[in-house]
Amino acid sequence: MRFNKLDLNLLVALDALLTELSISRAAEKIHLSQSAMSNALARLREYFDDELLIQVGRRMEATPRAEVLRDAVNDVLRRIEGSIAAKPAFVPAQSQREFRISVSDFSLSVLVPRVMARAYAEGPGIRFALMPQVQDPPRSLDRAEVDLLILPQEFCTPDHPAEEVFRERHVCVVWRDSPLADGELTLERYMNAGHVVMVPPGANASSVEAWMTNKLGFARRVEVTSFSFASAVALVQGTDRIATVHGRLARKLAPQWPVVIKESPLALGEMHQMMQWHRYRTNDPGIEWLRRIFLESAREMDAAPA
Repeated sequence: MRFNKLDLNLLVALDALLTELSISRAAEKIHLSQSAMSNALARLREYFDDELLIQVGRRMEATPRAEVLRDAVNDVLRRIEGSIAAKPAFVPAQSQREFRISVSDFSLSVLVPRVMARAYAEGPGIRFALMPQVQDPPRSLDRAEVDLLILPQEFCTPDHPAEEVFRERHVCVVWRDSPLADGELTLERYMNAGHVVMVPPGANASSVEAWMTNKLGFARRVEVTSFSFASAVALVQGTDRIATVHGRLARKLAPQWPVVIKESPLALGEMHQMMQWHRYRTNDPGIEWLRRIFLESAREMDAAPA
């Protein structure tokens, strides 16, 4: 099919090329041979009268013209996927679909095991790719690299629909033999202590706890950074440091380590853990099913004894 003399099949190739910035990886992504992808790139260059991808050292980079095209092409393909190409029904028991979910290790520890069990009971052939959250998670949603984001409300994008899954409070964890384990953890003791902080992978990335702390205007003395929330609980042992983590995660892991849970002296408020999906996938029966599974699993988690 052609539109203004452009073979629309080339848009799929262009989207893959601009996502992967590699002819070989783009070819593998859409199941083409490398020579076929090279031919597609040549035709795209001719149509747009632009190199689109240029070799810079050992890698390829998008030209300014390609950067302008990137989001427009992706948007067109997502619209097609969410409407014309959408399947009219989703039967979990018969499906072998794979869902890609971007999730922090906090939700991976406290909620996702329940999600997996409930999903397996309804659709044992359904597969899941659980992906780590890095800088700018909504970007992976825009690029259709994930089907669902599980993330705090503060990090949601207004460009796509979102729904609350559950709420969470933060607590502090200290080594049980530290002086901090005795008595009240006051704001003064909190600010004078060193801290273990989770920072997601990616330049300039920040955790929701760090975001909330900065919002209150406090500057802590960070002595240890880690890429996972779960490790922060263990990393305070043998020290006089504090880890500020999610309450559910702290209660789950505290029995495994010589630590004590303390109320946070900071008025951080509740964290609203959300799920977000692409606006063009709202009526996708599979995404609707997945959202239901998450909500039912969260209700089950809230009903369980602390």
